[in-house]
Formats: sequence, C-alpha cells, structure tokens
Amino acid sequence: MITVLSGGTGTPKLLQGLKEIVNPKDLTIIVNTLENDYFSGVYVSADVDTVLYTMSDMINDEFWYGVKGDTFITHERLCELGCQELLRIGDIDRATKIQKTQLMKKYGLAKAVEIQAENMGIESKIIPMSNEESDIKLITDIGELEFHDFLIKHQSRPEVLDIKFSSVAPADGVVDAIKNSEAVIIGPSNPITSISPILSLEGVREALKDTYVVAVSPIIGSDSVSGPASKFMKALDIEVSSVGVASLYEDFIDNFIIDDKDVDKKQQLNQIVNKVTVTNTIMNNLGAKKNLAQIIMDSIL
Repeated sequence: MITVLSGGTGTPKLLQGLKEIVNPKDLTIIVNTLENDYFSGVYVSADVDTVLYTMSDMINDEFWYGVKGDTFITHERLCELGCQELLRIGDIDRATKIQKTQLMKKYGLAKAVEIQAENMGIESKIIPMSNEESDIKLITDIGELEFHDFLIKHQSRPEVLDIKFSSVAPADGVVDAIKNSEAVIIGPSNPITSISPILSLEGVREALKDTYVVAVSPIIGSDSVSGPASKFMKALDIEVSSVGVASLYEDFIDNFIIDDKDVDKKQQLNQIVNKVTVTNTIMNNLGAKKNLAQIIMDSIL
C-alpha cells in the first residue's frame, strides 16, 4: 500500500498521474482538513472534495475546485435573494456537501467521506486527517483574517505576519495507514497549511520516521507553483525555496524531488536529505503527471 498526504491543488494533480500507473486499491490518501468550515449551512471540506472529485474523474481541473461542467443555479438565485456567498458553490458540488453535512451528524466526517467515496466508485481509501473541527487564523497587515476571507475575499493580497492553527486529534486509521505503508508520498501541496497540519497530528511524525518517505517540492526558485505557500513560509521565517521545504521534513524524509530549475540547490539539499531527485515537476498535462508519478514509484520499488 502507498499512502499519500494531500492538500487540494498540487497533490491532486499528482494523484491523476498516480492512479494511471498504480492500482487505485493500493492507494490511501490522507487529506488536510484545516480549512474546513460551514458556508450557507453546508459543511465545506474543500481539499477532501477535490480529492474525491479527482479520484472519480469529476474534478474541474481548470480551477482545482468543484465539479467540471457544474451549473450554479442555486448560487445565482441566492445572490438574487440578497444572500451573498463567499464561496461560489456549484449545484452538483453543493449536493455532495449537503449529503456530507447530513452524514456527519450521524457518523462523523471520516465515515461520511468513506460512504461518499464508495458511492462515487472510488477504490482508493480517502481519510480526512481529523474528525475534529480545526481553526486557523491568519495574522495580516490588515488584521486577523479567517482563511477563506484571506484566500477569496482578499484574493491572498494581504501581507501575512503569522499563522495560528488549532491542534486536533488524528482520525482513526491515519497513523496506522502510515505505519502499514510500503511508502508515503508527500505531494506538492502547501507545506504550511496543507501538509504541516497533517504532520502535527499525534503519532504522525513518529510513524513517518519508520517509513520510506518521498516528497515533491511545491516551491520552484523562490516562489510557489500555485497558491500562497510562499507568503505563508515567509511569515514563519522559513526560507522560500525547496531548501526551506526540505527543512520542514528533514527528520523523516528519504527522497526529495525538486524541479530541474532548482538543480543548483541539490548540493545544499544533500546536507538535509540523503537522496535528491531532479526532474520536471510542472504537471501541466496528463503525460507530465504520469511521468512524475512513475519517477516517484521507481524510487520506491
């Protein structure tokens, strides 16, 4: 079994490639839940839903959010009624979220996701990192902001001075999945708000130390491939580079994959990581996604 630690953009791209070369039954995906919250009465677990839609070939991979070809009749009508939504939720996507909200009342998040994955025909095991509600605050130059206010309302423009998030307990199966894996892949998701929350769960870092771990850097040069990762790293005084990312994983990582453009950092990285693999990490088509997935799997087998 291979376990993947995932956020909601970079890693799902990699998952598209992985599921083409690995039997999906052999994949377990542990997904960040730090940014989960309620919007318009429904529970939004954006990263989890992105993984669900990716593994069921439903994802809108133009935005890496929501369902391809979705309509927005409900959202538009709510706006007409004066009920503005921070998130633009599609109709099919909203149905998924409504069902999840109802299932959670009876079963909790992890079981709700398991039921939804089965209904979508997904053979991989998808585990939200926690059943507990998280809380994240971004301290910015315009004040304290909720994550989605920063990301959507303010379009990630404010300068981030600090990041605070609550501690939660791991969902059942998270630590065991890592312990029982042949290898763990840390995808190129935001290392601060997607991967670090998973690493902060009790027992996770210890389990990773006893498992082969390969990670893909989401930073090329001095900027993130997508999203505000570079701003978040800077706020926490972490070098915005593949070297900075490696420093977050150095107590357990075995192989670190960086982009061709960062080849000049290999010597410095070799002081942190035993093995550094240099290749193209830009996944702008399925071929590139499969190629990166194959390189990862070749390092494991």
